[in-house]
Amino acid sequence: MATIKDVAKLAGVSIATVSRVFNNRGYLSHDVKQKVALAMEKLDYHPNDLARSLHNQKSFILGLIVPSVGHPFFGELASYVECFAYRYGYKVLIGNSLQEAEKEREYIAMLRRSQVDGIIMGSHNLDTGTYLGVNLRVISLDRELDPAIPYVCCDNYQGGELAAKYLIGKGCKNLILFSGNLSIPMLSNLRTEAFINTCEKAGVDFLGFELPDTSIIQFNEDGYIKEILKKNPRCDGVFCTNDMTAASVLNSASSLGRKIPGELKIIGFDGTLLSAFTNPRLTTIRQPVETICRYAVEYLIRMADGEKVPTKTVLPVRLIEGGTT
Repeated sequence: MATIKDVAKLAGVSIATVSRVFNNRGYLSHDVKQKVALAMEKLDYHPNDLARSLHNQKSFILGLIVPSVGHPFFGELASYVECFAYRYGYKVLIGNSLQEAEKEREYIAMLRRSQVDGIIMGSHNLDTGTYLGVNLRVISLDRELDPAIPYVCCDNYQGGELAAKYLIGKGCKNLILFSGNLSIPMLSNLRTEAFINTCEKAGVDFLGFELPDTSIIQFNEDGYIKEILKKNPRCDGVFCTNDMTAASVLNSASSLGRKIPGELKIIGFDGTLLSAFTNPRLTTIRQPVETICRYAVEYLIRMADGEKVPTKTVLPVRLIEGGTT
């Protein structure tokens, strides 16, 4: 059976270099990585993950809990988390909470038993004490759980402000705001706060409607949205705090014969692939999902190495103009 010494000899590098390739540590040229990879393939050598974990006192596994990977935003988020984790030599265990507190609690317990090196929390249905008591490194997405728990998010307030100013700038006078459940203390609620503040400052009329949780794929409120649009025929602009709702508004408005964007302008939020496949294409506030995930993964790994990381990372958003405005 081949050993690490055999791999080093065949690749023409030191054992330390082979070890660095296995653990993805330090700078290594593409040529060196290729030599080690080819030597491993020729010798049919496979690193012992258990030995690696014991040596480094790490499992090289990260946990990710989201409401549902079936949701366009969280599916994209999970894909990026896995991609960046893999680059650093880590694997990812993913749990769908479906916004059920008990299911989320069970996933956290499972991740603890699996001795993951940290958890990225994209679903938040438990009280803060639960996250502090898991005795694991935690990075939160879009929620300030506790000053001791770092979080990464987009600039939600900037996004809501951008949407309001854009619709007002397009001449909209009677706006509708569709938000998620504002009773859940999420940083994404700042999208709604900013939109309201901007409209009030500009003296523009608006109506606000809270919808059930839109973070899971089962969301379907076309009928409810259609009724609201029917009762408000003077509405000429809509801001939705996520793309799923914006797509639903687009469908409902089109079925009512409203001309988009001539009679009604629509802006979503997230900038997922969904926004590119509606007809017409959604105008949306795009979150930097890839960068958010990169920071989350890097912070967890740095924390696993005993480093301190920023407790608050807020990244700018940008408006992507489509055919709905």
